[in-house]
Amino acid sequence: MATTGMGRVLRVVRRAFGKGRGWALLLLAALFVLRVEDPEPLQLLRVKTFDVYQKIKPREVKQRPVTIVDLDERSLREVGQWPWPRTTVADLLQRLTAMGAIVIGFDIVFAEPDRMSPGIMQASMPGLDPATRQQMLAMPSNDEVFAQAIAQSRVVMGHSVRADAVPVPDDAPRPSVALIGSDVKDKLEQHAGILRNLSILDNAAAGRGIFNTTGEVDGLVRRVPMVVTVEGKDLYPSLSIEMLRVATGNQSIAVKARGTEGVEGVVIRPNVVQTDNRGRVWVYFSHYDTEKYVPAVDVLTGAVDPAKIAGKLILVGTSAVGLLDIKSSPLDAFLPGVEVHANIIENILGGEQIWRPRDADYLEATAALAIGIAVIVLVPMVRARWSAMVGAAGVAAMFGYSWYSFDTSLTLYDPVYPALVATLLYMYLTYVGYTAEEAQKRQVRQAFGQYLSPALVERLASDPTQLKLGGEMRDMTLMFCDVRGFTTISELFDAQGLTRLINRFLTPMTDIIMERRGTIDKYMGDCIMAFWNAPLDDANHARHACDSALAMIASLRGLNESLEREAKEEGRRHVPLNIGIGLNSGIVCVGNMGSEQRFDYSVLGDNVNLASRLEGQSKTYGVTVVLGEHTASQAPDYALLELDLIKVKGKTEAVRIFSLLGDPALAATEGFQALRAKHDRMLAAYRGQRWDEARALMAELRADAQAIGLHLDGLYDLYDERMEAYEANPPGAEWDGVFVATSK
Repeated sequence: MATTGMGRVLRVVRRAFGKGRGWALLLLAALFVLRVEDPEPLQLLRVKTFDVYQKIKPREVKQRPVTIVDLDERSLREVGQWPWPRTTVADLLQRLTAMGAIVIGFDIVFAEPDRMSPGIMQASMPGLDPATRQQMLAMPSNDEVFAQAIAQSRVVMGHSVRADAVPVPDDAPRPSVALIGSDVKDKLEQHAGILRNLSILDNAAAGRGIFNTTGEVDGLVRRVPMVVTVEGKDLYPSLSIEMLRVATGNQSIAVKARGTEGVEGVVIRPNVVQTDNRGRVWVYFSHYDTEKYVPAVDVLTGAVDPAKIAGKLILVGTSAVGLLDIKSSPLDAFLPGVEVHANIIENILGGEQIWRPRDADYLEATAALAIGIAVIVLVPMVRARWSAMVGAAGVAAMFGYSWYSFDTSLTLYDPVYPALVATLLYMYLTYVGYTAEEAQKRQVRQAFGQYLSPALVERLASDPTQLKLGGEMRDMTLMFCDVRGFTTISELFDAQGLTRLINRFLTPMTDIIMERRGTIDKYMGDCIMAFWNAPLDDANHARHACDSALAMIASLRGLNESLEREAKEEGRRHVPLNIGIGLNSGIVCVGNMGSEQRFDYSVLGDNVNLASRLEGQSKTYGVTVVLGEHTASQAPDYALLELDLIKVKGKTEAVRIFSLLGDPALAATEGFQALRAKHDRMLAAYRGQRWDEARALMAELRADAQAIGLHLDGLYDLYDERMEAYEANPPGAEWDGVFVATSK
C-alpha cells in the first residue's frame, strides 16, 4: 500500500512539474533574484518605459513661476566672454532685485577671485605710477561689490560637488538642513567634497544649493537629488529646493526619514516634497520652453519686460554650448542644465510631481509572480496561440494599468519587469513544448518512416494525437504477400544478385502499399506483411488493400518483362516472379510489440493468422489474391468470386473465402456478372453433390473466363479433382460443403 501511495505521489509530482514546469519555476526564482539585484540593463528598461510616458504626455506649461536669465550666445557676444566682471554680475543682480524678483539662484559657482578687480589688475600693470597703484589698491574689489549686491537681495548661490575632498573654510556658512527621524545620510547620494563660492559671496547669500544634475546610465537626467551627503556627515540641499526654502521664508529644510528604509521626503514647511528612498525627485519635464528665457544682456540694457521678472523665481544660467552646461532629458536631447532646476521648481509649485510609490516594487513583484505562475500553468496545457493570447492580454493589462496610473495621477509603476517575466517564461515553455513536439515528431518519423508513405508520416508527425501507442483493438485489413517458387528463383543468382532482385521486387510493392495508405509491418525474406487503418484512421481500409493488391499484380508484370529482357541479354534462364496475396479484415490488437530492449509497431490476433493462411491458399486455388469474407463484404463492388468454405489449418470454424480478380470497372461488365452468376450455380451444384451438373458448368466457366481475360483453370482443375475423390468416397448426406485444409 505504501508503495502504491508513493507511486501516486510521484505521478502527481511528474504532472505538476513535467513539461518544463520545474525548470520554469527555477527560472521564475532566478528572475526574482535578478529583480532584487536590479542590474543596470533592467533599470534602463524601466526608466525608458517612463520616458515613453513623458513623451506621450509631456508636462503642459500652464504658468511660469520661474524665469531663466540666460547667459546665451548673444549675451556673450555683446557683453563679452565669460566670466564677466563681478561688477557686471552685481549690476545684473541689482536690476533683477529692483524689478521685483522673489529669489535669484545662480546655476554658476564663483570659486575664484575676480581677476578684473582693481587690486588684482594693478599687479599686472608694471608701468603704473605709485599714486594710481595706491588708488587702485584702495578701491573695493569686484567680489566685494558683488557681495554687497548679494546682501541686498535674496540670493541662493550655487555649489558644485567634487570627487575629491577639499578643506572647508572656517567662516563657511553651515548648511540649513536637519533630520527628522532616523539618520539616513548613508541612503543619500554621497560626495567627497564641494566646490564652493568665495566665502565673501557665500556669507552674503540667503542660501546655498547644489546645482549638479548627473545623468543616469544612458546620460539622461530623470531624477535629481534634493539633498546630498558630503564627506559622509554634512547634508546639502539642491539649488531648486534651497530657492524654495528662501522664497517661503523657512529657516531650514528637513529630511524626513522613513524608518531605516531611507528618505520619505524633504520638508519645506508646511509642505513635504515627495522623494525616493535616496532623496531624489523624478522630474516631470515640459518641452524646451523658450518663453521662460530672458537674455542676460536684455536685463543689463533694460530691454527686458519687467513682467517676466516681477514675482518670479529667477535662475541665472547658460544655454551657450561653449559653457558646457547642456543636458539631455526624456523629451529633449539638448537641454540647458539650468532648465532642469526650473522644471523641478515648477513641478513642486504646480503640484505636478511624478511619484513612484513605496510599494511599487512589491506590487510589481506580485504581478510578475501572478502572471509567471499563470504562464507556467497554462502554456503546457493549451495551444501556443491561446496561451500567447492570454499572456499578451496580461502584459497589455499591466502596461495599460501602468499608463493609466501615470495619466491620471503621475504615478510610476513598472510594467517591463512583469512583462519580461511573462515573455521569458512563455518563450522558455514554448521552446520546451516545441522541442518536445519535435522530439515526438522525430520519434514518429523514425518509428514509421520505413512503414508509411512520407505523406502519411508527415501527417502523423504533425498531429501525433492520432497515434495511440501501447496497444489498442482496431478493425483493420491485413495483407500477406509472398513470392511463389522463390527457392527455384534463388538458385539462378549469387548472393549479391539475389539481394538486388529482392530489392527490385520489394521497392515497388512497398511504394504501392504506402501510396494507398498502407503500413508496412515487416519484411520476411521475400514476404511482405502490411496493414491498413493504423496508426492513422482509414475508413476505406479494405478497399485500399484491394487496390494495392491489384496494383501489385500490374506492377509485377512490368518487373517480369524487365527481368526477362535482362536474362536474355545475359544468356541465363528466366523464371518469372509470381506472388500470392492474402487479405483479411477484422478486429486485431495493434501497437508497440516486443520487449523493453526492442519493440516494433505491429499487429496481433486471430485475424492476422487467418490473413497469413489465406495467402498460403492462393497457390492451392490457383489464384493470386484470396480474401476473407469480412474484406469481401467491405468491397462488394470489386470483381470477386467465392472460392470455397474452408477450415484453414489451425482454425476450427469454416470461413468463406473469395478471389479478387479485378476492380469495380471489371465487376460492372456483363461478361463478369454472367460469369459470377454461373460460378455461384456451380458452387451450389458442387455443395449439393450434383457432380455432373457442376462439371458441365465448369466447362462453360473455363471458356467464359478466357473470353474476358481471366485464367481460372487452376481453380476449376482443383474442383474436378475433389469431385473425382468425392465420387470414389462420397462425403455423405450430412456434408456441409466445407473443405478442411491440411496445409498452410
